[in-house]
Amino acid sequence: MTFFTHFAHSLLPLLFLLPSAAVAAQVVETAHYRPPAVPLVVHDPYFSVWSMSDHLTDDWTRHWTGAVNAMCGLIRIDGKVYRWAGPQPNLPQTPQEVGLVLPSGAHLPTEIPPMEQKGLTITPTHTTYRFLANGVELEVEFFNPLLPNEPDVLARPLTYLTLRVRSTDHRQHEVSLYYDCSAEWAVNTPDQLVVGQVESLKGLSVGRFGTEAQPILGAAGDNRRIDWGYFYLAAASKGQVHLLSDQVARGAFAAGGLLSEQPPITQWPRAANDHWPVLAVTFPTFPVADSPVTHQLLLAYDERYSIELMGQRLRPYWRRNGATISQLLPTALADYAALEKRCRLFDQQFMEDMRHVGGQPYERLMTLAYPQCLAAHGYAAGPEGQLLLFPKENFSNGCISTVDVIYPSAPLFLLLNTNLLKALLTPVMDYAASPRWKFPFAPHDLGTYPLANGQVYGGGEKSEVDQMPVEESGNLLILMAAEASIDGNAHFAERYWPELEKWANYLRQNGLDPANQLCTDDFAGHLAHNCNLSIKAIVALGCFAKLCQMTGRTEQAQEYAQLAHSMAQQWMKMADDGDHYRLAFDKPGTWSQKYNLVWDKILHLNLFPESVARKEVAFYLTKMNPYGLPLDNRATYTKLDWEVWTATLAESRADFDVFMRHIEAFMNNTPNRVPLTDWYDTITAKQMGFQARSVVGGIAIKLLADPTLWHKWAQRAQEAEAQTSPSVGER
Repeated sequence: MTFFTHFAHSLLPLLFLLPSAAVAAQVVETAHYRPPAVPLVVHDPYFSVWSMSDHLTDDWTRHWTGAVNAMCGLIRIDGKVYRWAGPQPNLPQTPQEVGLVLPSGAHLPTEIPPMEQKGLTITPTHTTYRFLANGVELEVEFFNPLLPNEPDVLARPLTYLTLRVRSTDHRQHEVSLYYDCSAEWAVNTPDQLVVGQVESLKGLSVGRFGTEAQPILGAAGDNRRIDWGYFYLAAASKGQVHLLSDQVARGAFAAGGLLSEQPPITQWPRAANDHWPVLAVTFPTFPVADSPVTHQLLLAYDERYSIELMGQRLRPYWRRNGATISQLLPTALADYAALEKRCRLFDQQFMEDMRHVGGQPYERLMTLAYPQCLAAHGYAAGPEGQLLLFPKENFSNGCISTVDVIYPSAPLFLLLNTNLLKALLTPVMDYAASPRWKFPFAPHDLGTYPLANGQVYGGGEKSEVDQMPVEESGNLLILMAAEASIDGNAHFAERYWPELEKWANYLRQNGLDPANQLCTDDFAGHLAHNCNLSIKAIVALGCFAKLCQMTGRTEQAQEYAQLAHSMAQQWMKMADDGDHYRLAFDKPGTWSQKYNLVWDKILHLNLFPESVARKEVAFYLTKMNPYGLPLDNRATYTKLDWEVWTATLAESRADFDVFMRHIEAFMNNTPNRVPLTDWYDTITAKQMGFQARSVVGGIAIKLLADPTLWHKWAQRAQEAEAQTSPSVGER
C-alpha cells in the first residue's frame, strides 16, 4: 500500500479540544500586518535583496546580510518629482561641482518628497507596492518566478520589475520614471574596484557592473556578498540605461534634465563608493490617464561559476548547456506573460491551501518563508549536468549543505517537488559514500559556502570531536523515508543502501539514550540523554524499517520495526515527568519541545501512542510567552521552525492557532528588521541570531500533515516533470 493510498483510507480524527486560549500567555496585539523584511529580488545567497523597513522610501534596500544594495526610484508628475524607492538621495549643492548639465532655468530641489505608500501585497512570487501622489497611482511589482516544478525557471537569477502608472482623478498627467541600482550589488565591500558597461541587446538597453579583479569562487564565509560575475539591469520598450554617478543621475532627473546629456563615467576601474556609480534608467515623459501605462525592467546576476564541489567548479544550472546572459535576458522578457500567468495561479492556489490548514497568520508566515527558503540555496549543474542544490547557513556559520539545515527545510521540497530534495541530498550522500568519510555516522556539512570541498564543522574529517552523530544520521534516514513515501518507491534510497544500513546500525546501538553530544540546536551546547534527540533516533529506525519493506528486505523490516516500537516504549518510561516528558532522561522537572515526533504522525509510523503528543501539547500551552513557546526550560529563546513542527503535533486546529497567534505577534513586533530569523526571544521578540536561512521551509510541515493537500501538490509535481520548460541553452 502506497503512502497516499493509506492516507486516502484514514484521516486523523480530532479527538478533543483543549481550552487553549485560557491557558496561553497573553499575545501582544498589533493593528496591522508588518513583515519584518520584504522580499524584492530573491534568488540565491548572493543575489538576495530586501526592504527592511515599513516603507520602500524609508531606507536603502539591503542584501539579506544588511549591507546596502541600493536602489533609487523617482517619478515626475506634471513637473513635480517624488520618491518611490530609497530615502532622500544625496543631491549636489550646485550642478557645477559634479558636472551636472541642467536645462536653462532649471534648479535642483533641496529635497524629494516620498510618494504616499498606500499598499503592500506579498505572495510567494510577487511583491507589489502601491504609491499615490498628485493624482497618479504607481504600482511597483517585483516578480521572482520561483516555480518549484520548473527548475529551468526556478534557477534563473532574474527578477522582473514592472512599473504601472495610472491617473486616479480622471485627469491626464505627464509622467516620467527613473530607477537606478548602485555598484554595491556586485561587490563584497564598497571599496572594491568595479568596471561598468552599457550596450544594446535585441531591443533591450542593458547595463552591467562587476569587479575588476573577478576572484571567481575566491573566498568562502558567512557575512559576505559576491564579488565575481556581473550584475545586469535591462530596460524594455523606451527605457534607456545610463552609467553615471549617483548625484549626476538623480540630480539630473530631479531637476528635469536628460540623463543622455550628462557626463558619463569614463575613468574605470573605480571603487564602488567613488562617487557611487549607478546604472540608471529613465522612461521619458508619457501621458497617463485612467488606463495603466506599463514599463518593465529586468534585474539579473551572472555568477559565471556558482559552487566548487570537491575541487570542481560548477556552472550555475541555467548555464549548464552553454547559455549566456545575452540569451537569458531576451528569452526571459519573451517568457514574461506566460510565467506571470502560471505564477499568479500558483500563488493563488498555494495561499488558499495555507489559509485552509493554518489560517491567515500561517498564510502570512509561509508566504514570507517560501522565497526566503529558496533564495538560501545555490543552484548548480552537477558534473553530469544534473540539478544540485546547496543551502548556505546564513548568519549561522556559513557552512554549505549542512544536513541539519536540510532536515528542517525539507518539508517545502517534500510538498512541492521531491526532485528538489534529491538535488539537495545527492551531494551529501555522494560525499558520505566516498572514501573520504570514514565515520560510522552521517556527515554534518560539505564545507563553507560556496566551497563544498569537505566537512569543516567540529572535527571535520579528522575526529569525532563536536560531531552530531545521532542528529545527522537520524535526519538522513527520516528524509530518505519521506521522499520514498511520496514517490511511491525507494529507488533513490537504494543508491545509498550501505550508508543507510550503517547509520541505522549506529542508531540501534547509540540512539535510545544519546551520549553527551551536540544536536541541531547546538547554540544550547552539549547535552547527554537528550529526549528529543532520542525520539529522532527511534523515528529514524522506524523509517529505516519502512525503507527495508519498500525494497523487499522483509526480515530486516520486521526486525527494525520491532526495535523501533520497543525503543518507543522504553522512551516513554525513561522520559516521563508526570504531565509532560523531560528535556533529558536524567533531569526531572525539565521539559523541551519534542518537534522530532512530528514525523511519526506524518509518515504514519505509529511508534508512539497519540497520548504522547497530546500530553506534550497540553503542557506546552501552559508555557507560552507573549511571542511563542520557548525551545525548552533552559532559556526563553525559541526556534521558529521547531515551533511550527511542535504546533503541528496538536490534534485540534484551535491549539495550532494558539501557537500561530504568538508567532504572528513576533513577526509584527520584532525590532529586528531582517528576513525571518528562526532564533528569537519569546519575551522580547528580539533576534538571538540567524536570519534569511533556508530552515523556514520547515514551516510547510503543517501542509504535509494534511494528506489530501500533500497528495495534490505531489501529483502536480509528478505531472509537471515531463512538461518542464526547455532551458535557455536549448532554445
